[in-house]
Amino acid sequence: MSNDFRGEVLAEIVRNGLVESIHTGHLVMLNFDGSVYKSKGSVEMPIFPRSSVKCMQASAMLRAGLKVDDRHLALVQASHSGSKMHQDAVLEILHAVGLSESDLQNATDKPLGEIERAQWGDKPATRLAMNCSGKHAGMLATCVANGWDIKTYLNADHPLQNAILKEIETLIGGPVSNKTFDGCGAPLFAMATKDLAKAIHAVTVSDDPIHKRVLAAARQYPEMVAGEGRLTTRMMQGVSGLFMKDGAEAVNVLSLEDGRTLVFKITDGSLRAFGMIIQEALKQWGITVPEEHFNVYGGPNIVGGMRATL
Repeated sequence: MSNDFRGEVLAEIVRNGLVESIHTGHLVMLNFDGSVYKSKGSVEMPIFPRSSVKCMQASAMLRAGLKVDDRHLALVQASHSGSKMHQDAVLEILHAVGLSESDLQNATDKPLGEIERAQWGDKPATRLAMNCSGKHAGMLATCVANGWDIKTYLNADHPLQNAILKEIETLIGGPVSNKTFDGCGAPLFAMATKDLAKAIHAVTVSDDPIHKRVLAAARQYPEMVAGEGRLTTRMMQGVSGLFMKDGAEAVNVLSLEDGRTLVFKITDGSLRAFGMIIQEALKQWGITVPEEHFNVYGGPNIVGGMRATL
């Protein structure tokens, strides 16, 4: 495996002053004008952004005629925890256009949130509980608005997916580098970390009413974008004007209203360094965030912790 893939060290686990483990990856911080404030790792190497691009997918759906209120729009761009609140809201989107849970074609899963998954117990996985069901409900509602086939909405050549690809390529400023399918079953496109940062910055500073509305909905309803206790929700609740979205295999994007943008991908796919990396990056910009701790224990005693290395 090349060092390009590994990137640079973004966080260290320290026990009694000795570095015990590291998380490597690729990171870009952009200034309010889109210029590079900081770059680590191989930011021109393609990555799969996974769910971190849901704001772009939601923008494409609105542009194609999706009609939802802002609370539901936040859910359309969510990786939700699968609470009753989330599942009920997915059904509201579907029922508003004459559809039901049986029309969803995303993968089945149990709730993503730890609390919600524990409460779910031994019940079988469902499409409704799966964290991307809000996005899929939005996709179906967009198809209904246009008279597009709802049975094939996940096909790569479907008009809906063509519209989403066009939105993404417009925002990253060029063609995507790989086309495949995400864990939920929807088309997925690879791009460089720096281009993902460019796209999030572009959405954040855009004068397009659609882009403005998408981010405003996420900021207004952070509990719909993730869920109770989740880092994404806590950060958006704790920092005024912050937009944030995580993705599977440890991708994260966030931006401030003035355009400053942080995007990173952790090579090993672990999410455990997210809080410390975000806290340190925003601290460098003078932004106070909800305090994040990662303690290392020796028995009942704290003998170390995690530090970001930005």
